Amino acid sequence: MKPTIALLFLACAALQAEPVHLQLEPANATVEYTVDSTLHTVHGTFSLKSGDVTYDPATGQASGLIVVDATSGDSGNSARDKRMHTAILESVSFPDVKFVPDRVTVHEGSAPGDSALELHGQFWLHGAPHEMVMKATTHPHEGRVKITSDFQVPYVDWGLKSASKFILRVADTVDIHVEADAKSVHDGA
Repeated sequence: MKPTIALLFLACAALQAEPVHLQLEPANATVEYTVDSTLHTVHGTFSLKSGDVTYDPATGQASGLIVVDATSGDSGNSARDKRMHTAILESVSFPDVKFVPDRVTVHEGSAPGDSALELHGQFWLHGAPHEMVMKATTHPHEGRVKITSDFQVPYVDWGLKSASKFILRVADTVDIHVEADAKSVHDGA
């Protein structure tokens, strides 16, 4: 093989991206929700149970599972939280909210090393899957990867009861904001 062709071959091989395997760290994650109502905007949190995502930037294939503890939902108001858990989420019967990715599109991020991801998959809520594209950004930081995602969950369209009652009108969509640290796992390491 001529040296020029060999160098070209090596350069092309280096450009092929390796699969990425991220393990989210529940202790270093926040899952916040916001929902508008006629009285005020409600803010609350949920806890991440686990998260493991693998994707291949070259093929777009993705797999894994992200699990949020539905029973951990907390808005700071015990009466509102009781109603959320018993009448809307039914979290005793459906304790997990899950996202199962199957495809990914990777775009270069705004800073070197950053990526903007579009993860397609099934968002499981109340025991039923719903097709969703979840946008996220990744940023390498101090040996870890910082992941940020903002998306909406149209819970009423997906078959859950509305949180509205009598005069109180509550939005049918919940805004979710996720920040999590993940470690990059290399297969065979």
